[in-house]
Amino acid sequence: MPVLQSAGGKKGGIILAINSYKEDENLNEVSKIKTLGRLFAYLLAHRASIFAVLLIMAYCVCVSLINPLIIESAIDNYIAAGDYAGLYRLAVIALVLNGILIILVKARMYIMAKVCNKVLVTIRQQLYTHIQTLDFKFFDSRPTGKILARIIGDINSLKDVLSNSVTTLIPDFITICAVVGIMFVKNAKLAAAALISIPLMIAGVWFIQVRSHKCWQVFRKKSSNLNAFVHEDLSGIRIIQSFTAEEETKETFRTLVDEHQRSFMDAVLYADSFGSVIDFCWGLGNVSLWLTGIMILGVDNVSVGTLVAFGTYISMFWQPIMNLSNFYNQLITNISGAERIFEILDTGSEIVDAEDVIQMPEIIGAVDFEHVGFSYEEGTDVLNDVNFHINPGETIALVGPTGAGKTTIVNLISRFYDIQRGTIRIDGRDIKSVSIESLRQQMGIMTQDNFLFTGTIRENIAYGKLDATDEEIIAAAKAVHAHDFITRLPDGYDTKLEERGGGLSVGQKQLLAFARTMVSMPKILILDEATSSIDTKTELLVQDGIEALLKGRTSFVIAHRLSTIQKADRIFVIDNGGIVEEGNARELMMKKGAYYRLYTAQLQDVV
Repeated sequence: MPVLQSAGGKKGGIILAINSYKEDENLNEVSKIKTLGRLFAYLLAHRASIFAVLLIMAYCVCVSLINPLIIESAIDNYIAAGDYAGLYRLAVIALVLNGILIILVKARMYIMAKVCNKVLVTIRQQLYTHIQTLDFKFFDSRPTGKILARIIGDINSLKDVLSNSVTTLIPDFITICAVVGIMFVKNAKLAAAALISIPLMIAGVWFIQVRSHKCWQVFRKKSSNLNAFVHEDLSGIRIIQSFTAEEETKETFRTLVDEHQRSFMDAVLYADSFGSVIDFCWGLGNVSLWLTGIMILGVDNVSVGTLVAFGTYISMFWQPIMNLSNFYNQLITNISGAERIFEILDTGSEIVDAEDVIQMPEIIGAVDFEHVGFSYEEGTDVLNDVNFHINPGETIALVGPTGAGKTTIVNLISRFYDIQRGTIRIDGRDIKSVSIESLRQQMGIMTQDNFLFTGTIRENIAYGKLDATDEEIIAAAKAVHAHDFITRLPDGYDTKLEERGGGLSVGQKQLLAFARTMVSMPKILILDEATSSIDTKTELLVQDGIEALLKGRTSFVIAHRLSTIQKADRIFVIDNGGIVEEGNARELMMKKGAYYRLYTAQLQDVV
C-alpha cells in the first residue's frame, strides 16, 4: 500500500511509506566510458546511415574551417586592393559552399533522428523482452512503477545522447583540433594567447562533472521513487478511499515531490555551471588575443584580416567547446538512465534452463518432494525437509495458517522459485532436468489475483491457450458456469473489459480467470484460494465443473474455507516449515489434531 500505518500513528505511517521507496537508492559507480561503449554499440547496426552522416559532417567541418580564410582573403586581398569583381566571385563561392552546407545539415538531422528512434526501439524491446524472462524474485524486490520508469523514461532520455554523439562529439572534436592547428601555423604567438585559458577550463569542468554526475544519479532515483509511488497509489485508490487515507497519501506525495525537486535543483545548479566556466574562459581568451595582437605584436606585424580570422577561429574553437560541454552536461544528466537500463539487462534470472535440459513429455501427474528445503531469504527457512508423494489424478488440499508455506509449495512445483535443498520430481523426472516452458505449458495455475487484461472476454479466456477455438472457449466458460453471465452482457464474449476487468463483480472476474485456466486443459491444476471471491452456491457449481473437466488430473488446492475441500483425496496441514498432518477430511477429523482445531475454529467463526 502507498501509505503504511504504524503504532506511532499517521506520522509513523508516512515515514514507513516514504522509506519503502528507497530500497534501490544505493548508487553503484559504473565506468561512464564502459556504459557509453555499450550504448554506442547499438549505432553499429546502422553503419551505412552513420557513414553518410559522417561524410556530411566532414563537408560541414571543411566549409566551417574555410570560411575564416575566405573572410581574411576578402579583407586583405580584395577590399584592401579595391578588387570588387574578385570579391564578388569569392562571395559567390562562399554562398554556394554554405548553401550546400545548410541543405546537408537538414539531411543530417533527419538521418540521425531516424537512426536514434530505431536504436531506442531496439533497446526498449530488448529491455522488455529481458524483463519477461526474469524470475519472481526480481519482481518481489521492485515496485512496478520503478520498472516502468526504466522502460519509458530512462530510455527516452538517451535520444539526445545518441544523436549528439555523432553530430556533436565527432565533428566538434575534429573542428577543435583543426582550428588549433591552423591558428598555430598562421601565428603561434596569437594562437598561444587565444588559448591561454584552457588549463583553467579543464580544472573547472573536471570539478563540476564529478559533482554533477552524482547529483543526476540521485535525481534519476528520486524520479523513479515518485513514479513508483504514483503507480501504486492509483492502483490502490479504492483502499486509500476506503480507509480515508487521502491526507496521508498527499503528505507522502508532497514529501517525495519535494525530494524530487531538491535533487533536480542540485543537479541543475552544477549543470548550469558548465556554461559559465566556458563563457568566462572564452572571454578571457578573446581579451588575451586582442591585447596580444594590438598592443604586444602591433598592427604592423599582424594584418587586420588575420586578426579578424583569428577572432573567427577563436569563436570556432570555443563554440565547439561550449557544444561539447553541453553534450557532456547532457551526457552526465542521462548516463545514469543508461546505467539503470544496463543494470536490468545485466540482471540474470535465477530460474534458467540447464544446457542439457529435455522437453517435458506429456505429464501423467505423479509429484514427489524429496527432502525439500527452501527460503526466500538466507537463514529463514519457509520449508524444511518436506517429503511427500502424489499419485496421478489425486486432489491434494493444502491448509494451514497464513505464512506456513502453502503457496510456496505450489510455486515450487511450477518452478517459479528454485529450491535450495532436495529434489522435486514430476513423473520421476527432476523438474530442473526439463525445460521451464515445457513444464509450465502443462500446468494450469489459478490464484487469488484474478487479473484480467484490457480486451474482450473472448481474448482474456483464450489467454490460457492462444490458439483456442470458439468452441473450446465456450466449453471452458460453461465448465465453470461463467457462460450464463457472459451471454447476458451486451456484447457477450466480445464485451470489452477495461483494465483489471473494471465493471465486473469480483466473483465474475474470478470465474473468467477460472475459464482462462480451464481452456488450457492442464495436466496439473493448481488452485491457490481460487474460489475465495465466489459465493457458496456458485462455488458448488464450479466444483462440479472442475470435477467433470479434470477427472483423472492431479490437482493442488489451497482453500481458506475448509468446507470446500471435503472431497479432496488427501489434505496436508502445513505448519512450521513442513507437513504436520496428512489424510482425508474424515481421518483428520477423527484424529482431533491440527486440522480438527482449524476446522472447529472456522466453524465457530461462522456461527
